[in-house]
Amino acid sequence: MKIYVGNLPWRVDDAELSDMFAPHGSVISASVVMDRETGRSRGFGFVEMSDDDGRKAMSELDGQDCGGRGLRVNEAQPRR
Repeated sequence: MKIYVGNLPWRVDDAELSDMFAPHGSVISASVVMDRETGRSRGFGFVEMSDDDGRKAMSELDGQDCGGRGLRVNEAQPRR
C-alpha cells in the first residue's frame, strides 16, 4: 500500500519519514518529494507498507503533530 503524507515540516528527510512510520509496521520505502529546481522539500512524501500495517499507520498518524504541523495521512491516489 502506498501512503500519502502531507503537511510535513520542511526539515523532514527520507530517514525521518521512515522512522515516523516504523513503530506501526515494516516500512518498505519512504521518500520526501523534493523540488527539482531548489532541492528543498515540497512538504509531502510517500511511504510504502503492507496493507494491514498501512491502515494501522494511517489511522494512528493522521492529524498527529509533527514539528507544529498536523500531518495529513491517507492512501495515495494514482497520478492523473
